[in-house]
Amino acid sequence: MRTFVSASILSADFSKLECEIHRAEKSGADMIHFDVMDGIFVNNISFGVPVLKSVKKCTLLPFDVHLMINEPLRFIKPFAEAGADIITFHAEAGSDVKETIDLIHSFGIKAGISVKPATPLSEIIPYLDNLELVLVMTVEPGFGGQGLIASTLKKISELRRLAFENNYNISIQVDGGINGDTAQTVLSAGADNLVSGSYLFGAENMKAAVLSLRPLL
Repeated sequence: MRTFVSASILSADFSKLECEIHRAEKSGADMIHFDVMDGIFVNNISFGVPVLKSVKKCTLLPFDVHLMINEPLRFIKPFAEAGADIITFHAEAGSDVKETIDLIHSFGIKAGISVKPATPLSEIIPYLDNLELVLVMTVEPGFGGQGLIASTLKKISELRRLAFENNYNISIQVDGGINGDTAQTVLSAGADNLVSGSYLFGAENMKAAVLSLRPLL
């Protein structure tokens, strides 16, 4: 099973965002994680459609767009048209889940759903056969640099079991507290897609940091 590394530019130096994206690309990241926050669903504000449209020109890496916003259905079309390759939205965000997934797919891109640490998997099980990705938040969403919540590992393992038993073709992504120490733990639990921000962009040698997130041989 291949492991993907998604570099979260929420932790990049915004004054030189193009250079930071190039650094992630040259260091071996598989995709760029683009966190969208509205200051309502989470207590922070990040960036939106105009920024995605601009930075999409900087790299050939796919953009993994994570919508941490209320009523995400309203914004699927503009983010898809701005260049998102994957759009992940929150089960808790107030839009009809099936309708949102279908709209994402209508643009020919991959659909993902995310759950906060306290949200049970039962909330999303009915939709697993229609998704390409499930994002398990291993911290409370909204800010980078937090430590991984250990209780979320059980959720990752349960999701991997469900995927295996039902032949769901989903990538299990984790976001929050991912670094060289925690990567092997979440990979062992069943994750195959690791989002990392401050650990990668704060590294003096980002290539070595990316390699440390890969499975140990």
